[in-house]
Amino acid sequence: MTPIPNATHLTAPLAGQRPSAAPPVWLLPVLALAFTLYRAWVIVHLNIDPYVDEAYYWGWAQALDWGYYSKPPLIAGLIALCQGLFGDNLLALKAPSLILYPAAALVIQRLGQRLFDARIGFWAGLAFLTLPIVSALGLFVSTDAPLLFFWALGMLLLWPTLQTGALAGWLAIGLVSGLGLMSKYTMAAFVGSAFLTLLAHPGGWRHLLRPGPWLALLVAFAVFAPNLWWNWQTGFPTFQHTAEITRIGGTAGAERGFKPGEFFEFMGAQWVSFGPLLTIGLAWALLRLRGLWADTRFRFVLMMVLPLLLVVGMQALTGRANGNWAAPIFVGGCVLVPAFLAQGGSGRWRLMVAAVALNLLLAPIAYHWPDLLRAAGKEVTSRNDPYKRARGWQAFSAAVRPYLAEQTAAHADLVLLSDDRETLAQLIYHLRPARYARWQPQAHINDHYGLTAPLTLNSGKHFLLVTDRADSGAIAGRFAVAERLGDVDIAVYPKLHRRATVWLLRDFQGY
Repeated sequence: MTPIPNATHLTAPLAGQRPSAAPPVWLLPVLALAFTLYRAWVIVHLNIDPYVDEAYYWGWAQALDWGYYSKPPLIAGLIALCQGLFGDNLLALKAPSLILYPAAALVIQRLGQRLFDARIGFWAGLAFLTLPIVSALGLFVSTDAPLLFFWALGMLLLWPTLQTGALAGWLAIGLVSGLGLMSKYTMAAFVGSAFLTLLAHPGGWRHLLRPGPWLALLVAFAVFAPNLWWNWQTGFPTFQHTAEITRIGGTAGAERGFKPGEFFEFMGAQWVSFGPLLTIGLAWALLRLRGLWADTRFRFVLMMVLPLLLVVGMQALTGRANGNWAAPIFVGGCVLVPAFLAQGGSGRWRLMVAAVALNLLLAPIAYHWPDLLRAAGKEVTSRNDPYKRARGWQAFSAAVRPYLAEQTAAHADLVLLSDDRETLAQLIYHLRPARYARWQPQAHINDHYGLTAPLTLNSGKHFLLVTDRADSGAIAGRFAVAERLGDVDIAVYPKLHRRATVWLLRDFQGY
């Protein structure tokens, strides 16, 4: 394949960069392994239970499908794979994040090396490995882990393919894009950014006259098609959920409009997620956009950062945007900042070193915050424990277990019932009931249980209701026979309790 002409500044040294020996190639993989082992130890040391979404995803992994209410299916498949490899335990549940974030850092190292040099590659990978958002999300399994991995891998494949136009490169990009879409729909922004990159790259528009990019789209669609089919079969719940949380759907009380408060909250989340000093480096680079644009390498990275940042920024300004919705910009950001700061000599480079050092320091502070509070003689409470939402659920489920065991022995058809997603997810994870159902009186579905296991007249005869509703009798009243078995009250902290009322119910009469 004939290379695209006029692709200037592809391998030229950075202007103003002083020669510097790169760290040994093995250093970042060793650090990535050390970080992974440390994070695994921290999970055990913190003695936390699965977070609600983790318990939720675990349930998905027990019933593999091509889609789920709020997310595409890859996260469930990854959890099932890790369980098959490592067993049914908490670390296996979290393994996709424990593995994929360090793997993404290694891909980013290679990307930085290919674009610039080995030193930039090392610091780009190290910057990603130590990002506050990666340190935080690295303890919990989420769809962001595969998304960021595939985004980084897509960038690594796209850069040489822009130069050579190799068909194999485009096919690989299509495969990675499809897998990214099966992880999280945000990967659609990668496809859009890649198209804009073609237009911005010298001579890149000529690729559009060749089959490569279009075959990549076809491959991506083929990989993503099973999820589309699942959505078609189930009434497009994932798309409806996405529209609702972004306020595109126009649900009551969630109208779009000018919301500067949410925009500044979103930007603050980016500052926290990327790190205080690293954000300064990123902002500095973006302020020098005009000068960087002349270098094709910087232009490539900028085109994989700016479109998503602008789109989600506008979403925040006119509706609502969670802090992690723009997380893929940090992939390119981790390459952009060290490459930009390397242009200014030792003065700028000290900012890079300080930024990574600060982020490196923040991680153990966050991980050991309860320990630090105790060491300072302060009580750990629901106000100062960042992990409070992942505490108390094992004890809560253990308190429910005798009720479930006794009533299952008496009624072989017993169905575990709850009206709350978090409660049901935690009980399913910890107790592994044979049958469960979700109290779903409203037509609008809010979670996967409401989609796949709503309580209906055909759900069974006997039910064990676990609910924290003060008016739980209102639910019990919809059954022919209702017996209040008792109450569960687990004090996580003096001002944080896991409470529920337990009922034995028979013969559902309808909503």
